[in-house]
Amino acid sequence: MVTIDFKNKSLHEYLDQLSRREPVPGGGSAAALTAALGAGLISMVTNYSMGRKANTKAVEQRLGTILAQSEPIRLRLLQLVSLDSEAYLKISAARSLDKRAQRLAAREGKAVPLEVCKLCYKAIRLTPYLVERGNPYLLSDVEVALELLLSAFNAARVMVRVNS
Repeated sequence: MVTIDFKNKSLHEYLDQLSRREPVPGGGSAAALTAALGAGLISMVTNYSMGRKANTKAVEQRLGTILAQSEPIRLRLLQLVSLDSEAYLKISAARSLDKRAQRLAAREGKAVPLEVCKLCYKAIRLTPYLVERGNPYLLSDVEVALELLLSAFNAARVMVRVNS
């Protein structure tokens, strides 16, 4: 099994590799990275929203809960940037194998972008409270987070279909 670790590469290195004529990273990996960026913005807005004088204890607790949910999502999406590439290489390798091996690889290849979709959905569900009670100067960042997450969701959905 090939282990790929994009999280320890610079953004420049990742984008250089993405642009080359190489099988990985590809669309699924890029979708996971896009989603991680969206989740990162949710965490940033939450961090900036915490500790404001206008916040009640209940608001602070809710913001703490949002941060406790957004950070694991962001970190898992960052892992999926690499895991998607590993899954794709398994699909490629299985093309010369029997149908059972191909189905198994396809199932694994579909699981990664499906998880990206699920995590995008979870992250999107964190945003309404930030719009309502978060730092009002950062509403545009919440909007950008939503755009990134929706884009990543749709891109990952394409990869689920292609890998099926």
